[in-house]
Amino acid sequence: MKDTDWLAALHASSQRLAELVADLTDDQLATPSYASGWSIAQVLSHLGSAAEIGTLLVQRGIDGDPTGPAKRDTTPVWQRWDAMSGAEQREAWRAADAKHLALLDSADIATVQIPYFAGQLSVAVYAGYRLSEQSLHGWDVEVALDPSATVPAAEVELLWQRLDRVATRFRDAETLARLKPGQVALQLSEPRRTLCLDLGGELHIVPCEPGDPTATVWGTAEAVLRLVYGRNRVEDGVTAVGAVTVDDLRSLFPGF
Repeated sequence: MKDTDWLAALHASSQRLAELVADLTDDQLATPSYASGWSIAQVLSHLGSAAEIGTLLVQRGIDGDPTGPAKRDTTPVWQRWDAMSGAEQREAWRAADAKHLALLDSADIATVQIPYFAGQLSVAVYAGYRLSEQSLHGWDVEVALDPSATVPAAEVELLWQRLDRVATRFRDAETLARLKPGQVALQLSEPRRTLCLDLGGELHIVPCEPGDPTATVWGTAEAVLRLVYGRNRVEDGVTAVGAVTVDDLRSLFPGF
């Protein structure tokens, strides 16, 4: 896996979403997305405002400025985007996303450190954060228009490499306290592999097979990835046996 793979996947995800929303009517842009409380246009606004803020931070990284984001950087951007119409949010997202990607492509992937919300990040790690947002929010839009939509396999493969970071941050503390201690075997298909969801003092997903799991979960790598991102549906076919149920996992991973 090369660092540039993250940038390539980010471009592919962006292009796919751009093609998907290009001809949507105002009524379609106002359609609820899978992201709770957000229309399709509001998802684009979220991605677009993040791209605008990201452009500022990437430029700081290129300039060697370690100053991280502050309210004075973010609040005016969010207020301006929130005031736009749905059609304006789509067009502004296109422009902000293109500018962000172009600047990111120009950054020296070997040396630039980007002052992000999570700290100083390499270009590849930063692109991983952005791909996480782009891929899953892109799915939020696509599934509202096509119930059979899935996150593309190439993006799923990349996002599994950083899923422990997501799982550890976006988990419900009360549910974890109720379920721990234990180890859940994650039996994945497409591609086939086994991982361990360790429920201890903290939560982690690690690349090993538990010897005596308290529960076992089966599902495609794509469906279980979305479950950890708080986007599981009955029709995804994820199943579980043992002390932890699929409903427990939905509660454990409320998403964002």
